[in-house]
Amino acid sequence: MGQHTVEKIGGTSMSRFDELMNNIIIGKRKATELYNRIFVVSAYGGITNLLLENKKTGAPGIYGAFASGDNEAWQEKLEATRAEMLAINRGFSNLGLDVDKADKFVNERMDGAKSCLLHLSKLSSFGHFQKENYLPAAREMLSSIGEAHSAFNSVNILHKHGVKAVFVDLSGWRDHDTGSMEDNISRHMEGLDFSTCMPIVTGYAKCAEGVMARFDRGYSEITFSKLAVVTKAAEGVIHKEYHLSTGDPKLIGADKVRIIGHTNFDIADQLSDMAMEAIHPKASKAMELHNIPIRVKNAFDPEHPGTLISRSYVSPEPRVDMICGRQDLIAIEVFDPEMVGVSGYDYKLMTSFADHKVSYIAKNTNANTITHYVSTRQSGLTACIEELKTVFPSAKISTCEVAIVSVLGSNMKLPGFLSRAAGALAKAGINVLALDQCMRQVNMQFVIERSAFADAQIALHAEFVESASGF
Repeated sequence: MGQHTVEKIGGTSMSRFDELMNNIIIGKRKATELYNRIFVVSAYGGITNLLLENKKTGAPGIYGAFASGDNEAWQEKLEATRAEMLAINRGFSNLGLDVDKADKFVNERMDGAKSCLLHLSKLSSFGHFQKENYLPAAREMLSSIGEAHSAFNSVNILHKHGVKAVFVDLSGWRDHDTGSMEDNISRHMEGLDFSTCMPIVTGYAKCAEGVMARFDRGYSEITFSKLAVVTKAAEGVIHKEYHLSTGDPKLIGADKVRIIGHTNFDIADQLSDMAMEAIHPKASKAMELHNIPIRVKNAFDPEHPGTLISRSYVSPEPRVDMICGRQDLIAIEVFDPEMVGVSGYDYKLMTSFADHKVSYIAKNTNANTITHYVSTRQSGLTACIEELKTVFPSAKISTCEVAIVSVLGSNMKLPGFLSRAAGALAKAGINVLALDQCMRQVNMQFVIERSAFADAQIALHAEFVESASGF
């Protein structure tokens, strides 16, 4: 195992680069203390939305307009995105950024992208060239530009502050060698002495299978994970705009939540299922298998050690690590008196889910009813439900908008826990529609009406975290 760390910085933090230098990258460090740290950077806040599409609303960016075939719209969006990236450059001039060099870099990438998309538009006018053959490559190319921009600027600024930073561009720009992500990383990191330089690595990494095709917008965390594994890092560090806390401070109150401090990869998986985005599940799994712990830190609270996620940690005392949940869910209930005692009924049901790439968060069953709770964000959901009605003509298939609130903890095996949780929700006037818990007892999920989503979290946090008795 190496002596270095691999550290990831998100887009919102990158937009506050002056604070990052003061808190994380430089801070009070001198000489050799600056090194043995590799930084993986995301695009500046909002740039990937402009390049692809808005992550929350789905509003099209350059890629969205190009994919729809609107040639005028994508070119307008490309120029608007270029203008925004150049404006970002101006905003960092006070930090020592060489704006002329930064602008030249942006214009080279955007001109190249524009030329490529124009050629693809011409090709698409011929019947032999179908969108499904070139759109994935166009999406990959556009998504890579944001991270290359922020990494290039970071190195330029750090040089002015006396840091031996190295621009490591994994984006594959004009690079015809395409292998695995591991090969790409190994090739670019070869020969670098981490003890005497600071690699600034693009969060996008080109690979033969297409990182966007496999991981979509979670790709920067995959790069972070692969980099940690390939370079045999001692620890991975994720810098966020907030601490990993027992609840949402905006909802519950910053004075009421506490920093978790230490948990395990099992709980990290549960958080991913709740769309908490502590870390992408595929990223955490690789690091777990190689026994590389992950530390989640607040980028703007550098003195605090944050929360360590390790492989074998179990809280020595029973406690709740976090109250969280998600409200973008729909319950798909299949009621069929003919399923009683029938072997393979659930298998046929799941075949339709798999065919339409619909995954579920929780599941309840009894003698004649199977209910799955799935995210409404999945594109194949409507088609899946319609297919179920055809495949199971004797069944009554209904849907209902719901939310799930989860209580998570590495050590929650105590009698009376369910009673306390249900009691806290009942006291708050919240009806539990269904609940789900595995025998391992690390995650108890309460299915509730969406309107009770906030109140349920507040009630459970008060019961298990804020109460003097805790457990």
